[in-house]
Order: sequence, then C-alpha cells, then structure tokens
Amino acid sequence: MTAAALPNLPVLHSEWIKIRSSRAAIGSLTAVFLATAGITALTAAAIGTAEEGAMGDDRLLGAFYGVNFGQIAAIAFGATAFAREFRNGALRVSLTAVPNRTRLFLSKVAVIAGLAFLMGQITGVVTFVAGQAFMGSYALGLGDPGMPRAVFGSGVYLMLIALLAAGLTALTRSATLVMSLLIPFLLILPFVVGQVAGRAGQFMPDRAGQMVLRAVSDGSLGPWTGLGVCGLWSLTALAGGWIALSRRAA
Repeated sequence: MTAAALPNLPVLHSEWIKIRSSRAAIGSLTAVFLATAGITALTAAAIGTAEEGAMGDDRLLGAFYGVNFGQIAAIAFGATAFAREFRNGALRVSLTAVPNRTRLFLSKVAVIAGLAFLMGQITGVVTFVAGQAFMGSYALGLGDPGMPRAVFGSGVYLMLIALLAAGLTALTRSATLVMSLLIPFLLILPFVVGQVAGRAGQFMPDRAGQMVLRAVSDGSLGPWTGLGVCGLWSLTALAGGWIALSRRAA
C-alpha cells in the first residue's frame, strides 16, 4: 500500500461530514447507546434484585445484557454509513474528489470505526454504571475481576460489528440486504449451529466477540481470542468490500 492510498485529514473530514449529514447513520449510532444502556438499566430495574442470578448465571455477562440489542443498532450504523455511496451516483462524485479508491475506502472505514469505537466506549461505561445502580446487593464494582476488560471490550465488540456490516455493505451495495441477512445471522444462526455442530457455534462472530464480556470462558476461546475471532470476521468482510469497490464500475 502506497502513501497515496492512506487516509488524510481532508478526506477523513469529508467522510465525517457525510455521516454527520445522514439521519439514518446518526440515528443508528445514537441507538447503539440507547438500546444497550437503556435495555440493560430497565431489565436490571425490573428483575435485578430478585435473586443473584436474575440477569444470568454469568453476572459479568448479565451486566451487559443490552449489548444483544445494541449490536442490531451497530449493524444498522455500519450499513447505513456506507450505503450512501451507492445511491443516486454518489460514488461517482466521491471518486471525482478522491480518485484513489483505496484511500476513499480506508477513510470511510476509519471514520466508521472511530465513531463506533467512541460510542461503544461511552456505551460500555454508562451501561455498566446504569445497570449496576439497580442491582442492590448483587451489584458488581469496576474493581471486580474482568470488569474493566468487559467495559472496554464491549465497545470494541460493538465497533467490530459495525465494521462487519460496513464491509458487507461495500460488497453487496445494499444496506437493506445486509441488515436483513446479518441481523438473523447474529441472532438466530449461532443457536442453530450450536445445536447442530456443537462447539463450532463458538466461532460465530457474536458468540466469539461476546466472550470478552464473560467472567468464565464458555468453550475453547478466551476473552481476547474470542474478540480476535470476531475481528477476523470483520476484516474478512472489509477485505471483500475493498475488492468489490476497487473492481466494480462506479
């Protein structure tokens, strides 16, 4: 990769303006926070003090219960943030301003990753604090084993899911198609694979990525190796998206 293909500040700024001006993208990014923190807090308020395992056998994972819903918003953010390039000839305009397709692609990915990471980290902290405020005597503290890792890892996980959706959108040129396939893929398929193929289910992107939220490993993957497997899914999707963007006509 040459220096001419690397992102620079003017291109990064233009990509930020594109995302900032998209109601769907900003709405989805905001929904990552609202869904994750809000649902966790509401669930904890409703059943958190009922018994020690009310939020799940793994109390650390239960502290981030809303991530299961926040990841849907992360998919929507990654998909809608990239899909604008494929509407009404927008890609031709972008390539006129930035002829190097690799630079355009990397700049867009960098901005999506940066925004998702920042929102993910804010979401992770608020989710933990808001949820545990309703847990009474069962509340966990930031100093408990695995908690700092889970707070940080939850944000990284949400970023990786957004990048997975962005890469697939670049590949298919359709946010609608990506969301209609990826959301069931993450919410339903891991359970089917787990029943049919046993331990193979742990290598699905959500099951692997959420290992970073667990106090006790469930399978052969650890917290960081699981997050690494999720990262490989995202990198593969981004590689496919880059190849498609590089070779297809605008």
